[in-house]
Amino acid sequence: MTIDLKSMSRKQLEKHLKDVKKALQDAQARDRREAKKAAQKAAAEFGFSLDELSETDNAPRKARKTKQKSAGPKSKPKFANPSDPKQTWTGKGRQPNWFRAEIEKGTAPEAMEI
Repeated sequence: MTIDLKSMSRKQLEKHLKDVKKALQDAQARDRREAKKAAQKAAAEFGFSLDELSETDNAPRKARKTKQKSAGPKSKPKFANPSDPKQTWTGKGRQPNWFRAEIEKGTAPEAMEI
């Protein structure tokens, strides 16, 4: 059975789409019922009911403890902005804009040391 989708109108295509979605839902429900029956049969071979097995599988799991980064000792500031001493830099990481600007002006890094 071949359906020529290109010659169908939008309404006909939407109807086919609706029918296909319904057929998929029905097939999924049918497969679910068959799988449940097969699982019950397999559990019965070992002397269990499916409810007994699903109770132990759904037991609440212990929450994992996540490791938090230990806040190590903060580095002491090594450089201070000559125009605003409140702005400091430890000398680690990215250079602040004020430090870079002072270097470009010709200020030696040693002159900005605290």
